[in-house]
Amino acid sequence: MLSLVVRRFIELVMLLLGISFIVFMSMHIAPGDPASIIGGPTASKEDIEGIRESLGLNKPILVQYFDYLKGVVQGDFGFSFQTKEAVADALMTRFPNTLSLAIASIVVAIVIGVAAGIISALKHNTWFDATATTVALAGISIPNFWLGAILILVFAVNLQWLPVGGLTSPMWTVEGMKELALPAITLGTGSAAMIARMSRSAMLEVIKADYVRTARAKGVREKSVIMIHCLRNAMIPVITVIGLNFGFLLGGTIITEQVFAINGVGRLMIESIAARDFPMVQGGVLLVATLFVLVNLIVDLVYAFIDPRISYD
Repeated sequence: MLSLVVRRFIELVMLLLGISFIVFMSMHIAPGDPASIIGGPTASKEDIEGIRESLGLNKPILVQYFDYLKGVVQGDFGFSFQTKEAVADALMTRFPNTLSLAIASIVVAIVIGVAAGIISALKHNTWFDATATTVALAGISIPNFWLGAILILVFAVNLQWLPVGGLTSPMWTVEGMKELALPAITLGTGSAAMIARMSRSAMLEVIKADYVRTARAKGVREKSVIMIHCLRNAMIPVITVIGLNFGFLLGGTIITEQVFAINGVGRLMIESIAARDFPMVQGGVLLVATLFVLVNLIVDLVYAFIDPRISYD
């Protein structure tokens, strides 16, 4: 187990180095000059050059990159070009909203997806199975921005059951749950569809196994057969999909945060990209990449608890 953690930590460092290099170069190669954006349309050439010098943008690009890496190693992710706010402070201020949205979305996805997948497998080739498969396909296909707009129109504007947008309360409070309901459904629908399809496939494969047939022949109650013999053995691929989707949800909240006016990391990234705010974009990408790798490590560790046959020694 320890060797797995050490190996994944080394992989994380190498991955973050690669990602930081790609993002850094992409931001500098892309059209647009942050100094011109900061100076505004009335700034003279001298003013723009002064801004570039103060931000260190006049140095060779590789020198800028290694200066950035040196700061990251020391825990300094730089300061925003636009607001002069420390990147780490800005990300940590907004990250709780993104994390709350991702957690609420994956809970919605797990509850709907696992339940639909199990029932579809148990009622294979029935009307419920066909309906659930069709709905899952539609859930994967529907764009988040369209679904979010429809949910706002129906439940917030017309029925006035839930708030239109924003996230100002903790997720464990009643008000926080109301604020998270619509964005969580919007973001979790696609993940629920994928989890449902994987749960169905895994359950169909396990139900046909010899040990399940033997358990039924011994007179074990059907509920125990499904929950103990089938579900536990079918959960390995399902947990993989859940882990991957949670990682994607942490980095894929951009559109949903924009639609529901949630002040999270995704919305901050959009604003920073538009403003050519290099340090903020680089810090946000490194944060999301780190979380994605850590989530996958946790998923690997969970395997061993679910299936004792799996060992990392």
